Amino acid sequence: MSSESPVPGLDPVAAQRWHDLARAATPWLHEEVASRMVERLKWFKEPPTSWLHWEPLTGGLQAHQQIRLQLPDAVCHVAAKRLPEALQATRETAGAAWNPLSWVRARGPQAVSPDTRVSMLWANMALHMEPRPQALIKRWHAHIQTNGFLMFSCLGPDSLRELRAVYASHGWPDPAHAFTDMHDWGDMLVHN
Repeated sequence: MSSESPVPGLDPVAAQRWHDLARAATPWLHEEVASRMVERLKWFKEPPTSWLHWEPLTGGLQAHQQIRLQLPDAVCHVAAKRLPEALQATRETAGAAWNPLSWVRARGPQAVSPDTRVSMLWANMALHMEPRPQALIKRWHAHIQTNGFLMFSCLGPDSLRELRAVYASHGWPDPAHAFTDMHDWGDMLVHN
């Protein structure tokens, strides 16, 4: 798959509609996956000094706050198609305490710019809904510092297996496109 070829079976218009949906909260499954990712941050010997949250409105707003608690001194950036809404949703309040450190954190994350480089890029449940994933991976790579890392999650080929069986038994089309295998994601990441 080249960086310009779309994912077979994934309708780019439908994927864009998914991203454009107004939400009162992040989808439950996304928050659950994100919370499990947050647990893994404690395994890193050197915590990241800066991080970029890719699409926090669908990637996990509760998890965003958990990461900020675990990495209180790390500079946070946000990248989102609906950036003003994402910046507002990820901003935490200063609280009642008169602690200047909490005032700095309360300013919230910064909008990502083309030259932003971070030590951790956080992308929860974004890759499997991207019509051109190699182009997205290339964009991510441009934001990660040397010796930085990517924390991401996505659905795989076994996701929705039971639901696919129900649809097939009724002669209905698949409920979703065929998700990419983790080995293929690994190959794409190495390539980029």
